[in-house]
Amino acid sequence: MALIEKLDRARQLARAIASDLTLYHEQKINQGIEGDDLFEVMAGEIEEGRALFKSRVTPDIYATGIYDRAIVDVMIKSKGQIRSKIW
Repeated sequence: MALIEKLDRARQLARAIASDLTLYHEQKINQGIEGDDLFEVMAGEIEEGRALFKSRVTPDIYATGIYDRAIVDVMIKSKGQIRSKIW
């Protein structure tokens, strides 16, 4: 399988991975946001997604931080209604 070289396609992949995390771990994410320890609670899942993303894109694309941005945009911003010290 060829590595993804285009930013738009890499962004789609990163967002799809973040969406899957949100879908399959919603309760865990909600608890992590409420407890202000989201990145500790979800560390394993986030790193698993990161490894998948890294394996599918070129090193230059990986270095742009697209995956981390997708985690914030998809997994965290969508949970703004949850009570938290974060916001």
